[in-house]
Amino acid sequence: MAADRTGYIHDRRRLTAALLGPEAAPDPHPAPAHVVRGTLTDISPHMLGLATPEGERRFILTPQTTFWYGGECAPRELRPGQDVLLRCTPGAELVVERVWADLARATGVITAVDGDTVTVATGHDRAPVTAVIPYRASGRMRVRHPRLEPGYLFDAVGVRDGDTVRALIPATTQPPYPVVETPRRPPQHRSSAQVAGIASWYDPVRGQDTDTDPDGMLMGVAYPALDRTGDCGPACDRATPCAPLPLLSLGATVRVVNECTSVFAVLPVVACGAAASHFCDRCTVCDAPASGRIAELTLAAFVALGGQPESGCWSATLTVGGL
Repeated sequence: MAADRTGYIHDRRRLTAALLGPEAAPDPHPAPAHVVRGTLTDISPHMLGLATPEGERRFILTPQTTFWYGGECAPRELRPGQDVLLRCTPGAELVVERVWADLARATGVITAVDGDTVTVATGHDRAPVTAVIPYRASGRMRVRHPRLEPGYLFDAVGVRDGDTVRALIPATTQPPYPVVETPRRPPQHRSSAQVAGIASWYDPVRGQDTDTDPDGMLMGVAYPALDRTGDCGPACDRATPCAPLPLLSLGATVRVVNECTSVFAVLPVVACGAAASHFCDRCTVCDAPASGRIAELTLAAFVALGGQPESGCWSATLTVGGL
């Protein structure tokens, strides 16, 4: 499946370059060497082992290495078998800077609520997510989500717990009205090739088989403004995005800048980000001036550009080649 999608996206980009010129479809950046994902095999005070699609790898831990598993934690709290994402020191790719374990996210529209459990529709091309809100996280979740009811937006970062997500950190503040009552957004002028807004992230493999599935390290974006009659498909459920995004297709390439770190990458559009089109929120990271989600980066890309997944977002600028 991963090879088929990679080949399809490559063919689309090649055809675009042939028709419109190479500047319309620049080559995407490869996955950086300092970001690695896999299944934890063992951990000691000084070493960490990962099973990855490329084979077993070992990394060096230092007193400066930090760990996250639902919150800051000690390395002894991690266990073999967990999905682990590493960001190493650039230029010293065996020395680990930060470790995240069992990262998960639930983003979309609430379809059902049962006590502390919410079911979230995450987009027409993704399976729904069941999120459980622990009591210790319920207070801050209510602050950012004033109405935890069907039809309202939900976005939280947490850890995977079997088939559910333990929702621990609300990503952004959501409106106190349901999606169907969202004020009508006026038509946007889309002639500009550059758009400012916020970038969020999603996990294309949902923490599964990261030791064998190369999509765990997929570098790309899910885009909120795919053509309804084309790549978004007949089941398309996207809304009019808050930001003035031009229509794109799968295989297009965009330049994404993390305005918090000034790190950028050229990334291909690899999936539909219809769920992101419903969000007209702001990101508190770096005091992002613009509102609206302009891209959902794959988890690996979000971290490679300097993001902290537990924060959920960063201020971004997206430039479309050829416009």
